[in-house]
This record gives sequence, structure tokens and C-alpha cells, in this order.
Amino acid sequence: MIYKTIKNQCLNLKDRCSFLRILKSEMLIIFCCFCCVYQSNGQQQIDNVNPDHQIVVIARPQKSGKIMIRWAVTSARAWRKLNTYGYNVKRYTLTRNKKTLALPEEKDMGVFKSKPLEEWMTVIESNNNAAVMAQSLYGERFNVEGQDKLSAIINLAEEQTQRFTWGLYAADQDFMTAQMAGLGFVDTNVISNEKYVYKVIPLVPENELVIKEGGVFVGLQDYDILPKPLDLAGVYLDGKTMLSWNYEIHKELYNSYFVERSIDGKHFTRLNDLPFNNLNNTDKRDTKRMFYIDSITNNRTYHYRILGKTIFGELSPVSEVVSGQGKEILAYVPKITTKHYLDDKRIILEWEFLKEGNQKITGFELNRSDKVKGNYKVVMENIPPEARKIQYDDLQTTNYLTITAIGKNGDKRTSFPTLIQPVDSIPPTQPKGIRGSVDSLGIVTLKWVPNTEKDMLGYRIFRGNNKKEEYSQITVAPHQGTVYYDSVSVKNLNAKVFYKLIAVDQRFNMSTPSEILELKKPDFIKPTQPVFQTYKIESGKVHLKWALSSSQDVIQHDIYRRAATETEWVLVHTVNNNDLRTSKATVPSNTNNNGAFADWIDVNVEATKRYNYTIIAIDDSGLESDPAPPLTLEVPKTDILEAIRNFNNEIDKKGGYITLYWKLSKAVDVAEIQIYKGIKDKPISLLSNIRPNIENIIDYKVKPNNIYRYIIRAVFKDGQVSASKQMTIKF
Repeated sequence: MIYKTIKNQCLNLKDRCSFLRILKSEMLIIFCCFCCVYQSNGQQQIDNVNPDHQIVVIARPQKSGKIMIRWAVTSARAWRKLNTYGYNVKRYTLTRNKKTLALPEEKDMGVFKSKPLEEWMTVIESNNNAAVMAQSLYGERFNVEGQDKLSAIINLAEEQTQRFTWGLYAADQDFMTAQMAGLGFVDTNVISNEKYVYKVIPLVPENELVIKEGGVFVGLQDYDILPKPLDLAGVYLDGKTMLSWNYEIHKELYNSYFVERSIDGKHFTRLNDLPFNNLNNTDKRDTKRMFYIDSITNNRTYHYRILGKTIFGELSPVSEVVSGQGKEILAYVPKITTKHYLDDKRIILEWEFLKEGNQKITGFELNRSDKVKGNYKVVMENIPPEARKIQYDDLQTTNYLTITAIGKNGDKRTSFPTLIQPVDSIPPTQPKGIRGSVDSLGIVTLKWVPNTEKDMLGYRIFRGNNKKEEYSQITVAPHQGTVYYDSVSVKNLNAKVFYKLIAVDQRFNMSTPSEILELKKPDFIKPTQPVFQTYKIESGKVHLKWALSSSQDVIQHDIYRRAATETEWVLVHTVNNNDLRTSKATVPSNTNNNGAFADWIDVNVEATKRYNYTIIAIDDSGLESDPAPPLTLEVPKTDILEAIRNFNNEIDKKGGYITLYWKLSKAVDVAEIQIYKGIKDKPISLLSNIRPNIENIIDYKVKPNNIYRYIIRAVFKDGQVSASKQMTIKF
């Protein structure tokens, strides 16, 4: 396909088109179908073309070592001019051996225009597409008959547009016709390691009409194997098969299709002599599938496959094969007429079915569903063809029943559903999962898990201000749904509100009440302030003890700390009231925290630093107390700091000395370094005092066959000493 869509694509030419013999003075083509101008497709396509007067070119390399070129023009006026003046095709060699040539090599492929009428006369008798093209080019009149049948579908354009439309359609259907019309060319003088630009230049003088040239860039290495058509599917009905396949995915490659059928699955016969085209595309709708209907004999297996055809006349590989059989449709349908309840579980059901249909079926099935449009399941099988009444003994609260007649060919016809509701005295189950919340404005949101009974009507909702009082119903009618909104006063003396539910079914049977839901109303009073009682510092750890907030609704105490040099408080520990009974805190047995204490040990402190501590109590509404008066303390220094690292040595026996070296930690304030020396198992003495900027020392006072012990430590400017490092060296 190489041109733009105008109306719709053509119907199958075999079934819908007839061609008359071309007369000497006039060639008249009679068509019984309508068609459209196709959108350009192929291996390569020019984008953003001028839709007025533009030459569009596509190409497809062949495995046999040739390149097929096709072009067309985008307007009827330009087509008419070019039929007179023709096209000049030039080839430019741009690359060779994957390298771009410094100067493209130009080759004139010649001038192409339509063959004279005499040459067309030799082929039009055997080639319908050539006849269409010849009539489009040379016919004195170009009429399309049958407008009385198609006038409601399409208004034919002017005669010149008809010539243009049908001419390009014929060229798309037959590549030989395209070549005779000056719209195609096969370049056989090509080399596999080269790539070319084919330029199609209009020869129409610019003073008559300006037509934009077209071109395409291609080489033999661009050859691709044609893909097979995808997603062929068949629906097998009574006496016919409906085939469909994916048209959208290959619409830029295949402009028509052949359908083949087989009885044995091996030998296939083509059903359409002329290619089958898509009819469903319009300006406003782009179809994704093509359809084909074939007449068949019931109860016989048929196999189908399809082939796509390109505008160059190439056929695709065959598609996957689909198979199936047509089945006769059962013409008789059962109808449920009478239902007689025996009790809440059993019913006698009667239906009508014409006696003439008894010979067409193997029997009946009874189907049941909870909903009229639900998933029906077979509950009784193998009901005899002569039966018109059955007893069903497994009724639920709500039942939708249907009767299905099973045809001997496997087809089924089902009655309309009928509603069956026996007497119901069983109440719903107790509502579960009730939960809720009260916001700051007193708006209550209740939620619960829905009951699973099929005949549920709704829920009655009850409320109380005290847990043990008689609750009052707050719903006028059963509430449908599992969410309910209520409002309560947040300024009265009741700190809590209580709810419970009762489920009601469609027979007004009521369940037992749900569990009572207890909700706390919003709290606007902050807790009382906790107070530090004592503290002590041991082994570099801070032990804190404080009096708990006396408010009954306090759920936790948060401890904050900051260094004396900082401004921001940091949360360092949280004490939950639920954990107080297992901690060191002393809590009275009543719920009042007044007089109760708790303690905590802060181990993440640094020596010589000063810290501030405070505590905040938080209640179950998230309200915070005022901070406890800050406690200020200083942690004394108790640990020996590490200052020396990487203490090591090097022995030089030839030179008769030992080199000691080390590194100082960066974050220390050292006044001097002391090194002690001694022979193994003998007392040690000071070897040297060294400035902190020196990191090695050489000991010449050593003798062979002695074992020396060295100890190093740092002396800080405050008089304290660091942890020492030592090593033993055999010289």
C-alpha cells in the first residue's frame, strides 16, 4: 500500500468486482464494490511528507540480489501531470564496506512513465489490475456502476480522483501493473556491500506544477524475512466459520491476504483467487483485526491458514493452522413454569420443552447461582430428555435456578433464571470486627466486617454513654453498608462512648449483638508535669529517677537530653506505662500514678561533658505535659584514653640498632611521649621523653642475643596519661 486512505478499503475483488472488456473507443469498468486509497507502507517510508504534491518512495531488497522500488504521488493532479511527463530515477551510492564515500556515485536509472495503450492491450484480457490501470490512464470515461446500492455508504469523487484512486489501488495489487504504469522498478545491478539512495524526480515543469521529489535509503543488507501473519483464530458456527487475525501489527507490510482451507490438514486450497482486503478501516476508525466468513458442512473438521501479500507481490510464510467443526444449533429452549416448596430445603420444579426437541437432546441440567447474573453451577445432571419435573433438596436462603437442554452435538440452550426463596427463620451471625474513632469535633466513624449471608438487609446500630446501661438505637432503618458516621458531644463529663451492632436479614431475623466497642472522646487537657527526684553518676553512667505524672490517661514518659553547649533537645528514651510494672519503678496498684517513681540509666554520655535532662508525659490523646524542670549535671572523667596506635619496630642487626615508630590519635591533647625499656625478666627504666610531633626513635644501645621489652605511653597536658602499648623484640 503506498497511498493515503480516502474512504474504505476494497472488498474481495473475486466476490465483489467484475471487469468488462475494454472497448476500442472507450474502456468501461463496472465494479460492485467501493474502495479507498491506502496509506503508504513498506520497509522504509518518508515521514512528514507534503500531502499536496509529493512523491513517496519505498523499497524492499530481495534475497536473490535485487532491490524492488515503488513510488506514487499524493494528489490526483500531480498524478495526471506525471503520467504525461514521467519520472526520472537516480541512484546514489553512499556507503561501501560500511564506510561513507567522500563523494556519492551517481547513476541515472532512466525515465519511467506509463506504457502506451498498445502494450496494455496485450495484458488486460488476463490481468484485471492491468485493466483497471489502463482504464484509469487512457479511458475516455471512468464510471463506477452500482451507485444505487452504495450511495448510502460513499459519495464518489470526481472522475479524475476516481482514476487516481483506482489506478494506485491496482498498482498496489500487482507489481507488474505498477511497473507498466511507471510506478515501479527493479534494480538488479546492486552489490551486497553497498547502500544506495534512490531519488525519484518529477519531470513536470515547475511552471506547470511544483511536485516534491521523493527518495529512499536502502541496501541488500537491509533484507528481512517476511513475518508470518499472527493471531489467526476461528469461530465455528452452524454451517459457517468466522476467521479473524491481527491486521494491525503487519498493516504497514501486507496490504491483502489469501485464505487457504484443508480437509485433511495437509493439502490446502486457496479460497480467494484475488487477495482479500480489509473493509473496516475508515477515517475515524482504524481496525485491528480482519475477518473472513466461510461456508462449511457441520460435523466435519476444517483447517485454515492465511498468507499476507506485499505491494511487491511477495507472499508471507503461512500462519499457524486453526481447526474446528461447525455444529447445528439447538432450536428448542426450556422454560421454567412452576415451583412448589416442600420445606426450606426442598422444592419441586417444573418446566416446558417442546416434545419435538426430545430427539435433539441427551437430557437436561439444573443450574444454581446466588445472583441472577452470577456464576451458575450445575447441581443436577443427567435429567432424562422426557422429564419435565424434578425435586431439588439443597436450597439456600436465596437461589436463582435455570434449566439447560444439552444437545446431542454438545450445544446448550438455557432457560431464563427464576428466583427461589424458601421460608427463612435463621438469623444472621453476630457482626464481627467493629472498630471506630472519634475526631476532635465529636464525629464518630464506625467500621466493621460485613456479614457473608446472601440475604442480608442491613445493621441496627446502638449507642450508650455507660458500658452497662441500656443502649438506645440510633438508626431508623437497617443501615446498609459497613461504615457509619455518628456525632457525640465532647464537652460533657463522659470520657467514653459505647456502640454495638445487630445484623438484620431480608426476613427481619436479627442476630445476637456484636461485642461492645468502647471509644474514648477527644481529650483537650494536658497531663500533669513529671519531676526529677534524684540522680547519681557511676562508672561514667547517669542514673536518673523521677516522679511520674499523676494524670490517669498517661501512656508514656519521654526523656530528652542536650549537651550544655547545644540548644536542641534530643529524645533519648521512652518509658511506656505498660512496662512500668516490670521495671524498677514503684507503681501503686490503683490506676493513679500519683506517688509513683521510675528510673533509667543513660550510658551514652561522654566524660567531662555537662548535660541537661528533662521529661515530658504524654497521654492517650497525644497531649504532652509541660517539660519537667531541667536537671543539669557534669560527667567526670573516669576512663583512660587511648592515644598511641600502630606501635611497631624495625630491626637492623647489621647496623646494630632497633627503630621504634608509632602514630598518635588525632583527637588527643598530648604534652609528651614516654618510652620505657628493659631486658626480659629485668626491671624497665625510662628510655626517652619525646615531643608529640616525633613519631619514631632509634635505639643503638642493643646487643645481640638479648630480648628487649619496650613500653610507650602519652602524657596529656592535664597531667593524665594514656593507656600504654608494649612489645617484646628478640635482637
